[in-house]
Amino acid sequence: MLIIDSKDCENIDKALKKYKKKFEKARILLQLRSRQSFTKPSIRRRNQVLKAVYKQQMANGKFED
Repeated sequence: MLIIDSKDCENIDKALKKYKKKFEKARILLQLRSRQSFTKPSIRRRNQVLKAVYKQQMANGKFED
């Protein structure tokens, strides 16, 4: 749960802006999207390995389209 401390003299726009920043940093939307469907741990691990291989190839300049 996100709590925003706002002062009495603070504008509602500023408080909303603070809330949006805090919402992005908490990565709540990503958690909700990932919980919509279940992915097996083996598939999750395979995706991590494939992403790491891709990043390594890009770093080495060996990736060709």
